[in-house]
This record gives sequence, structure tokens and C-alpha cells, in this order.
Amino acid sequence: MNADSIQTAAVIGAGTMGHGVAQVLAMAGITTRLFDINQAGIDNGLSKIAANLAKGVARGKVTAEDEAAANARLSGTTDMQAAIAGVDVVIEAVPEIMDLKKKIFTELGDSLDANVLLATNTSSLPIAEIASAARFPERVTGMHFFNPVHIMKLVEVVKTDVSSNEAIATSMDLARRFGKDPILVKDSPGFASSRLGLVIGLEAMRMFESGVASAEDIDKAMVLGYGFPMGPLKLTDLVGLDVRLSIAEYLSGEIGAHFAPPQILRDMVERGDLGKKSGQGFYDWSE
Repeated sequence: MNADSIQTAAVIGAGTMGHGVAQVLAMAGITTRLFDINQAGIDNGLSKIAANLAKGVARGKVTAEDEAAANARLSGTTDMQAAIAGVDVVIEAVPEIMDLKKKIFTELGDSLDANVLLATNTSSLPIAEIASAARFPERVTGMHFFNPVHIMKLVEVVKTDVSSNEAIATSMDLARRFGKDPILVKDSPGFASSRLGLVIGLEAMRMFESGVASAEDIDKAMVLGYGFPMGPLKLTDLVGLDVRLSIAEYLSGEIGAHFAPPQILRDMVERGDLGKKSGQGFYDWSE
């Protein structure tokens, strides 16, 4: 298999990352089926893709012809077997729950041949453990996308000790087919991006918590002083504070106490201030 031969794909999970992955697949000319456990999730995901494409047309980034073609390549279903039937690649993008991901990869392994590429979009969970649930673990890689998927250029391709050279090469080339710029990293806690980004994000939270500066000024320091495209606290709001908390708890156990979540992060998640998706985080997103 190679990336250019991929014609049909399934994306498991229609949430923030899943519908974004489905969009870039469809825009790359690949017929894509979006699976979720309920129809409301599918409808919401397809609606957001349509809105993203329409916005791209309005801004001159996408042609009307490409918009229509991408929408035509997309469909959704609540039937897992229907979603994965005859596909060349499956990209899983469900919540960061190891048991859930392993359950899905067991089902994929029971249903798909060895020539199908399987990828998991996880920001920190060990790929090898996820792959161990599949019948052909050598066909499994990590493909860690970034939000918003249709805009962010980076994809982390994560290789395990048993990932085949073909699976790795196909994952890298598929990311390039999406117009992304992939990096290849070893399966290790936090990979490259989450590990580095989280250290900065957690320290920014501690600074805000202790009153060093406002969220806006902490972010401005990194944008204007270090050339970051976005400050660490605003990025945390976009990623989701609950997601950041989950990653921090995992990495603090795997790597060390410098990844321990600050109390402000725990408190905000407990009261439901999860960032942009809830309308309130370090910034007010209600409007």
C-alpha cells in the first residue's frame, strides 16, 4: 500500500478532531465515512465540515468546485461495520480513554485485512498498547493531528517497535497528501509536541495562578517575545482544559512531577470551565 493508492477511508469519532480529520481526507480526494455512536454526533460533525468549507470559499482559500466535491465524498453512519467495509485506511479519533481505544482496535482487527492502515489520533497515550489490541499491530501507527485540523500543518506520525516500514511510510505520505508537514517520533510518553507544549502550558497556568500577569499578557509574552503563533493559555482553551488535565496526569505519572497539574487547572475543569467548547476558560468565549 502507498498513500496515493488510498481511495476510501473511515474516521471513528465525529468530535472536534474526528470531523477535522474527515474533512482533510475528503479534501484530499478520498471517499470518507464518518462513524459515531449517535446520529446527532454525525450530523454535528458533517455540519461543521460544511461550515468550514463554506468559510474557506468565502475567504478564497477553497474553490466552490472543491467544496462541492469534498462534501460529496463525505457520509456518516452509526454502523461501525458499514463505516469500515472495504476501506483502505481507518483513523480513530475517539476520546483519550485507553480501554475505549483498545476496544475499537480489537473490533477493527477482527474485521479488516492486513493491508488496511490503522492509525490512532492520540496526543499522549502509548501507541504500542493501543496496537496490541489489533490483529495486525504492525499496521498501526499514531497520527496525531492538531486543532483545527484543516488549518494546522503539523502531524506527528508515531512509530512503535513493531510498526512496519510500510505503515510508517504510508502514514507520512498520507499526511503530506493532506498538505501537512509530518514529523516522525518514537512511541514515548507525550511524543514530541504534547511533552514540550504541556511544560510551557502548565508553567503559564502556574504564573497566572500566582498573579504574575494576566492571561492576555502571559500569552503576549510568548507571541511577541518568542514568536509563538498563539499563547499557551489561549491554546489550552482551544485544546480543552479537560484534555490538558488528562495528559498532565498521565505524563506526571510516566515522566515526573514537573508535569503535575496545577490546582487552578483542576478547579477549572471541576466547575466546567473547559475552554472554547464550554464558553469559558482562561478567556471568555461566550460570544
